[in-house]
Amino acid sequence: KILYTGGIDPHTHLAMDCMDFMSTQTVDDFFSGQAATLEGGTTMHIDFVIPVNGNLMAGFQAYQNKAKVYFMDYGFHMVIAQWDDVVSRDMEIMVKDGINSFNFFMAYKGELMVSDDLLLEGLKRCKSLGALAMVHAENGDAVVEGQKKMIELGITGPEGHALSRPPVVIHILCHHLDELLVEDNQSSSTIILRAFFAFPVTNQTSPRQRTVVESFFASTVGAVCGKCNKKISNEKVIMPPIRNNVNSAATGSQAPENQPSTVGQVAAAEQAPITREKFSQQLLEQFVWQVGIEERMHLVWDTMVEFGQISATDYVRLTGTECARIFNIYPRKGAILDGSDADIIILNPNSSFEISSSHHSIIDTNIYEGWRGK
Repeated sequence: KILYTGGIDPHTHLAMDCMDFMSTQTVDDFFSGQAATLEGGTTMHIDFVIPVNGNLMAGFQAYQNKAKVYFMDYGFHMVIAQWDDVVSRDMEIMVKDGINSFNFFMAYKGELMVSDDLLLEGLKRCKSLGALAMVHAENGDAVVEGQKKMIELGITGPEGHALSRPPVVIHILCHHLDELLVEDNQSSSTIILRAFFAFPVTNQTSPRQRTVVESFFASTVGAVCGKCNKKISNEKVIMPPIRNNVNSAATGSQAPENQPSTVGQVAAAEQAPITREKFSQQLLEQFVWQVGIEERMHLVWDTMVEFGQISATDYVRLTGTECARIFNIYPRKGAILDGSDADIIILNPNSSFEISSSHHSIIDTNIYEGWRGK
């Protein structure tokens, strides 16, 4: 048996209702979502706060109310969707209240997508506050054009989702973001990219004085190893899409230690499942995610440690310690040290289990249905 520190999931969406974003409602609240989290060996998660009509304080209060029923540690990222003096002021208040990361969407045009000017203002503010900047790395304009093309071709089912947002929409955005940062040396020195294959772009071109952290999703490694249930996964979509030919950085063959001063990797879950009844007729425009908060730790172990791509030590770093360091909660979290929280997990590599829709999440399907692992 192996004793290790509990996992930290830096990317969850619990209790997000239709008033938050794009008429989307997630089925898991903080109660069911955290039950799934703990069952899967993750002892802390970080959720995203969506502002209420652009108001950060109102959004923060709303999510505090949603999380009143909780039984594990959690934190928040704050989404920035508009810019003015009030937002700039409220960011400082958020930092004092414990939020040290702010998210900027370069996708979701007409909803949360930000302009270059807003992004640069936000990155500058993050730097002045000592906060982290997170960027959803898809080119929103290119995605919209891709969606229009799919609709014109009559491809409006789930299969059109990935076709409408090919890898180039991420590559375009990463190159564009890098150019903006080169031109503006006042912006944040740490950028967290939320994309599966941004690594080769950012690794080659990012200014040396900046740290780029890539966050990849648990569903990515499942797709690479061919263990996603295709019938079920075709009914669910994720942004960016799950692909079988994901860049090797997301599957561990380019381990973080190869670029210690430049890139760290964090395994996230992207937990915000939506029931079939919530699907719109135009799936291409639907904002949907996957399960993973309960399965994340198992998936990374089975697909990366068992396959010999990373060591057990790297496993602990990818699923918890690195995240704790990035978000400034180490060594309270992500370590088994004197004074650290007693978030300890026991892994029995000789035991096995089977993933099914009988999980703790309220969602009625699981894209890993039938997966047997450790």
